[in-house]
Amino acid sequence: MIIHSRTFQAVILLILGLLLTVIVALMQGSVPLSLTELWQAFRHQGDPIRQTILYDLRLPRILIALIVGAALGMSGALLQGLLRNGLADPFVLGISAGAGLMAIALLTLGIFLAWVPVAAWVGAMVTSMLVYLLGRTANGIVIERLVLGGIAISSLFGAVQTTLLLLSNDGQIQSALNWLIGSLNGRGWAEVTTAGPYVAVALLLGSLLGRSVNVLNLGDELAIGLGVSPTRSRLLMGAVASLLAASAVSIAGLIGFVGLVVPHGVRLLVGNDYRWVLPLSAIAGAWVLTFADLLSRLGVVELPVGAVTALLGSPLFIWLLYGGRTSSLKGV
Repeated sequence: MIIHSRTFQAVILLILGLLLTVIVALMQGSVPLSLTELWQAFRHQGDPIRQTILYDLRLPRILIALIVGAALGMSGALLQGLLRNGLADPFVLGISAGAGLMAIALLTLGIFLAWVPVAAWVGAMVTSMLVYLLGRTANGIVIERLVLGGIAISSLFGAVQTTLLLLSNDGQIQSALNWLIGSLNGRGWAEVTTAGPYVAVALLLGSLLGRSVNVLNLGDELAIGLGVSPTRSRLLMGAVASLLAASAVSIAGLIGFVGLVVPHGVRLLVGNDYRWVLPLSAIAGAWVLTFADLLSRLGVVELPVGAVTALLGSPLFIWLLYGGRTSSLKGV
């Protein structure tokens, strides 16, 4: 695979930006750390309190931001390539609706609260499989049926969520809304060790699907002629994208716009070769969510990171839509 100078520059830019953002995020917070203090704490030297802040609070939270951001970024890129639609995001197949319904059900009923992340993951994966069944015909997967099935399931589950919230008391509504908005507050090493390995494997698999996405975007007949099975490839891409998005949602709740906007930005940098778009979308997604989480912690009151991504993503997406960059909205 030939690396063009434009692609090489984009890789360097994203990696350097991510590293700089991580360092600044480790330094900033209610107790700011200088670069020297950060280095001492990293080496288990100096004030024990600073070491606790670094290793027990900031480092796991930033790792969670990296994991969730990378998962959402690659999931969005996979779905946009799979559906040939630049408006697709990780929730287009009803992933958010299934995860949200399971989480809201447990939170509003006040039962099995420790199992909310697991329940959200199960709900997301089951909903994805249901949508795939709705999109499947005798001739294989039909993209239009997938999208319409996802919209129908999302509407149905959204109505059930609203009903559960209306029947709940104020305390339960607050906790449910915090999850629906999306937040990294309170996430720690348990989430890193639980979800990290699965997301890492899914990211590796997704990075290997770039050629298949490129071939499918040429048309099913040509894909078959090149030895690629459209149905098998779409099932694998959908499964990986769903696993990534479901894992992200189960950890941090519903964080929007990362999976929608990040792939567009990456395609503006490196073009439409998904062999580069997929891995770079993971890096860019990790960068965006880490930066958004940093911004959410800078104020007097911590904001949910999902609100920050919406505030950042909405104007950016409008600019992409109306700022003369409409070509980036194409899925290929």
